[in-house]
Amino acid sequence: MDENLELLEFIYQSSEMGKNALEDLLKDLKEKENKIKSIISDELKLYEKYYKASKKLAKDVNLDGGSMMSKMASKMGIKKEVKNDNSDAAIAHMLIEGLTMGSIDVDTKINNYKDKADKKILKLAKEYAKFQQDEIAKLKEYL
Repeated sequence: MDENLELLEFIYQSSEMGKNALEDLLKDLKEKENKIKSIISDELKLYEKYYKASKKLAKDVNLDGGSMMSKMASKMGIKKEVKNDNSDAAIAHMLIEGLTMGSIDVDTKINNYKDKADKKILKLAKEYAKFQQDEIAKLKEYL
């Protein structure tokens, strides 16, 4: 697979997963009084931004979304976690774990393709990595 397409597809799938997970999480927290909801809403908007940006850079190429199985597993996992403990600290911890995994993955992709990928795509990947690190820092305040 072309390095540019692989990097774009990673950002697309990762941001789609984050977007879907946060939409599900906000639905599950709708009737609850969590202070973290505003952070989640802001984070959701940023995931949507990267989702659209990766799609735009791909131009005429159809990017492959994540598998239905992983989407369902994520949705069920979020429901279970919120049901077990819907405190801001528990939700922040869950989100930090997801962001950390994504951050490691995007950093690996950036390092692997830094000499091969298109500059615009590499810039988007670096911005996406920074976004994840910034979100982790914000969420740590809730631990």
